[in-house]
Amino acid sequence: MKSETPLILIVDDNQQNLKVLGTLLLEENYEVSIAENGKEAILEVETNRPDLILMDIMMPVMDGFEAVEKLKANDNTKNIPIIFVTAMNEDADEEKGFNLGAADYITKPVRGPIVKARVKLNLALNNQKRLLEQQVSERTRELEETRHEIIRRLGRAAEYKDNETGNHIVRMSKVSRIIAEGFGLNNTECELILNASPMHDIGKIGIPDSVLLKPGKLDPEEWEIMKTHVGQGVEILEGHDSSLLKTAVKIALTHHEKWNGSGYPNGLKGEDIPICGRICAVADVFDALTSVRPYKDAWPVEKAVELLKSERGFHFQPELVDIFLSKLPEILDIKNNFTD
Repeated sequence: MKSETPLILIVDDNQQNLKVLGTLLLEENYEVSIAENGKEAILEVETNRPDLILMDIMMPVMDGFEAVEKLKANDNTKNIPIIFVTAMNEDADEEKGFNLGAADYITKPVRGPIVKARVKLNLALNNQKRLLEQQVSERTRELEETRHEIIRRLGRAAEYKDNETGNHIVRMSKVSRIIAEGFGLNNTECELILNASPMHDIGKIGIPDSVLLKPGKLDPEEWEIMKTHVGQGVEILEGHDSSLLKTAVKIALTHHEKWNGSGYPNGLKGEDIPICGRICAVADVFDALTSVRPYKDAWPVEKAVELLKSERGFHFQPELVDIFLSKLPEILDIKNNFTD
């Protein structure tokens, strides 16, 4: 565990300078580490991250300018405040140091009170910056969670008439993420599918109860009405630049398309169907089959699995069915944990 006492790294090739600066910092009860050139400094930072660096400029092997440039180019070290402590006191030198990302600039010969004051000030400023960044990060996370919760609740509203708990969208979205991970999508893509898929049937809000809740097979006219939920869902979701809503539009529009081109609304085939739609189709059909609806009883899991197998290469992309089957124990855990 890192000590609460600030650690200051002093970088200078002159032993006398190291001794003077080290003594000043120890008087203020800081912890001190040292390096004799820029290359050593970078290695020291990697193994023992300091809270602040006092950096000379003119050094052998790697000078201070190059060392700061490398530290600021690294995401892991770019936020460490660096104060140049140097005999190079020309305006151009100072300007270059600030342009590279230095937080402050002290010229030699150093004066003890100035060094102590600048170190204390820059540590305080960096602590305040970290606190503000943490607060912003927490607030951003809260807003993101709120946005996702609103989307889930709107998805539940669309399901409420024929699935009062709304757990269909919970199961379907979690299963979709499992399939997406198995397919090799990156974490960002998997999270988008998880958080966008609850909106897949939002357009059902606009379907009349006489059609949506009919306790039997729909006639051709009613089926055409039912299919309009896709377009209505797209109209509800489209028109915003967020990646989340763009993904939700794709899923709403394409999760009823089929691998062999016989789906709706556009008869897309194969990889012309966005991968998020192909994935959600598998998850949606399985969960719909194994859930109670006004027009049917829940199918046994074994029967639903057999249907997925029989539709491999027809309704569903073969690889996605294979992934689903390989992840079936995890999928059944989700089903059991989020029952209606």
